[in-house]
Amino acid sequence: MTSRPNFVIFMPDQLRADAVGAFGNPHIGTPHIDALAARGTTFHQAYVQHPVCSPSRASILTGWYPHTAGHRTLTHLLKEHEPNLLRILKDAGYHVTWAGMRGDTFAPGVTETSVHEYGFSAMPTVGYGGEYPDGVWSRLFYRGRVPDDGRIDPDEAAVRSAERWLANPPEQPWVLFVPLVAPHCPFQVEEPWFSRFDRDAVPDPAAPGDPLGEPRYMRAVRERYGIGEVTPEQWREVVATYYGMIARLDDQLGRVMGAVADAGAADDTVTLFFADHGEYLGDYGLIEKWPSAMHDCITRDPLIISGGGFAGGQTSDAMVEMVDVLPTVLELAGVEAPHRHFGRSLVPLLRDPAAPHREYAFTEGGFTVEEEPQLERPAFPYDLKGELQHEDPTLVGKAVAVRDREWTYVWRLYESPELYRRAGDPQERVNLAGRGEHAEVERRLRDAVLRWMVETADVLPAGTDPRLPQVALPAPGASLRHPVI
Repeated sequence: MTSRPNFVIFMPDQLRADAVGAFGNPHIGTPHIDALAARGTTFHQAYVQHPVCSPSRASILTGWYPHTAGHRTLTHLLKEHEPNLLRILKDAGYHVTWAGMRGDTFAPGVTETSVHEYGFSAMPTVGYGGEYPDGVWSRLFYRGRVPDDGRIDPDEAAVRSAERWLANPPEQPWVLFVPLVAPHCPFQVEEPWFSRFDRDAVPDPAAPGDPLGEPRYMRAVRERYGIGEVTPEQWREVVATYYGMIARLDDQLGRVMGAVADAGAADDTVTLFFADHGEYLGDYGLIEKWPSAMHDCITRDPLIISGGGFAGGQTSDAMVEMVDVLPTVLELAGVEAPHRHFGRSLVPLLRDPAAPHREYAFTEGGFTVEEEPQLERPAFPYDLKGELQHEDPTLVGKAVAVRDREWTYVWRLYESPELYRRAGDPQERVNLAGRGEHAEVERRLRDAVLRWMVETADVLPAGTDPRLPQVALPAPGASLRHPVI
């Protein structure tokens, strides 16, 4: 391993941790992800800081929480004056390449200053989406089998571009960022992946819990989408297709890892595999995601770090936040962060998975009622989600989840809190909030949320201003165009 390793950052979208073999799923085959885990460390208690794509990606790349600088929507992206991991590495002498065009991360102009190359060398010939089957399928975001007609979708084009780039990489050190769309909905995949999983063998989603203890958006989504009567067979069809999408991206990861090896760079490269958030996939009778969703299936991330000369086959159960990725990469690269952030390096856990790390992991999401005019108005098939949020913005009110090894506590701005005992209720279906026997646990976790919000509410800018700056004023007696009052 060189003193400044290369990095491959392979980032699927909307991938649940429990849909990966290395994270305990016995129904799916993910041999390349599992092989990466066998060469590295899997973090079984890693949590995203936001349940939606853009805010989560912004948080990962800055080490900031979504509330720190207002990156809480799909359209408030990282600006030129804000730090991001790719730009920091580029400024430190790394050659940074972004394979593909998975957007919703940087505001206009920031990509150009953060990477050396961006886009495709193998161009896509077909996009995502299209016609949906009749009936409820469109509200399940399900398209099913798509033809294998030789056309190239953006994910495949990104992977081919990464392979071509690795056939003649620049001088080390370099960073190859490969963010994919899959397994984000619409749920669709071609053969042989579509038929790979037996519909009768995949697991049923988690059933809804006590309706009196769940946040109100859950019932509202089920009713507005008309999916309350979806059959178990229909849910398993969606699950099997989602698994097929994961099998496809697993094969694509294997190709990228093979290209790294063919380039002779395997020993000098650290690979990070993670997603930006998870997916409901029928759990609780829900599909897709929600901006204030805090369930484990949405917020737990399949984080794997491999290479760097650390031992393989390691697992860590430490509480980890995805803001920890930035300081981890920077420490491995020997680069100082130019800004204050809230991540904690995972390098000690790569050395010793049992090392102390965090007591709590936090996730936040949602909006205030006053922010309703700024909420998105998405087109079909996301239209119903948007309608619900504008009709009753309290359904998507601000929420914060705090987790420790035993408990999950969710504080909601416009609704009652939630408390789940993780060991006995891993799917977080039984809300224990308000029960006298757990009052001390609630108080402790509520205090943790308050302390976290105060400590991370903002950051002091890196630069300073002169306290008494010189001001250019007209000479005495001259006409004042803008008189000082």
